[in-house]
Amino acid sequence: MTYEPIDSIKIGISTCLLGKNVRYDGGHSHDPFLTGTLGQFLEYVPVCPEVECGMPVPREAIRLVGDVDNPKLMTQKTGIDKTSMMQEWIPEKLKFLESQDLCGFIFKNKSPSSGLYRIKVYGEDGDVKSNNGVGLFARAFTKHFPRIPVEESGRLHDPKLRENFIENIFTLKRWRDVIKGFRQRTASINSSFYENGDTHSLSQGSGRMGALVDFHTKNKLLLLSHSEKIYRQMGKLVADCKSIEREVLLEQYEALLLQALKLLTTTSKNINVLQHMMGYFKQQIDAREKSELLTNFDHYRLGYVPLIVPITLIKHYVLKYDEKYLSQQTYLNPHPVELKLRNYY
Repeated sequence: MTYEPIDSIKIGISTCLLGKNVRYDGGHSHDPFLTGTLGQFLEYVPVCPEVECGMPVPREAIRLVGDVDNPKLMTQKTGIDKTSMMQEWIPEKLKFLESQDLCGFIFKNKSPSSGLYRIKVYGEDGDVKSNNGVGLFARAFTKHFPRIPVEESGRLHDPKLRENFIENIFTLKRWRDVIKGFRQRTASINSSFYENGDTHSLSQGSGRMGALVDFHTKNKLLLLSHSEKIYRQMGKLVADCKSIEREVLLEQYEALLLQALKLLTTTSKNINVLQHMMGYFKQQIDAREKSELLTNFDHYRLGYVPLIVPITLIKHYVLKYDEKYLSQQTYLNPHPVELKLRNYY
């Protein structure tokens, strides 16, 4: 029932966050959590739009100027337009990143090239026109890869946003592995047919969606903690899998999966999941054990203890009573315990 290791997870990241001296002033924005803690479980693909498009280090600082939805990238003091330089580089970089199978991207906050939220956009007069700009590369990346989870370095200091983002990337990796395995099996079956004329294997393999059913089953409680409504929609897709063309089914399921994961869990959603799990022990636990569980749930609901406390107790009963269904639920171990993501809320 412990966390099951996953093969290398690739994550895009702003190069300066890794401690590389690529900022305009020759410095960096090293984030020890990203390199020291999270970095143990990820393979980073560094990207520095400004340096990679041809700007030197050090360099004059740049900022967004003009229209909020289509700003120019200008040097702050001399007013030199760097927009074309950036725009010519972006398509080539996006093409490269397509080959990296990224499961997420961590952008540097406040950056006119990489910031996701609340970037200042200046008017031609030098005054701030808007605080709702988006960095040029960040905007292009999210448009090109709308389903890849993204977050800003600054926002990752918020425990709930941090946990949600990391849960997203680990879940997406698990889903990608399911798809990869499924397609490899399909290719193998097709190869067997063409080489040996094995029509039985071809017909059997084409209808097998066991991997999808297994993924949906194991992630039930995780999905419920984000959105019961979307989980029900996903369940209907799985139930109707034999009547939906395979690639259409996988596409629709993935879209709903990522839509659900974008919705933050809440205390009430987690309480609902915890109570659901307690129901699996109603024939085994005695009155004292039930009272202990409910007390833990109340303490979590009131904010006296973090989520890890009731989950740890649930895990104890899963082992004690050998509850096989719950032991497979990713909700209990969605990411490595070393990250301590559920210790703060």
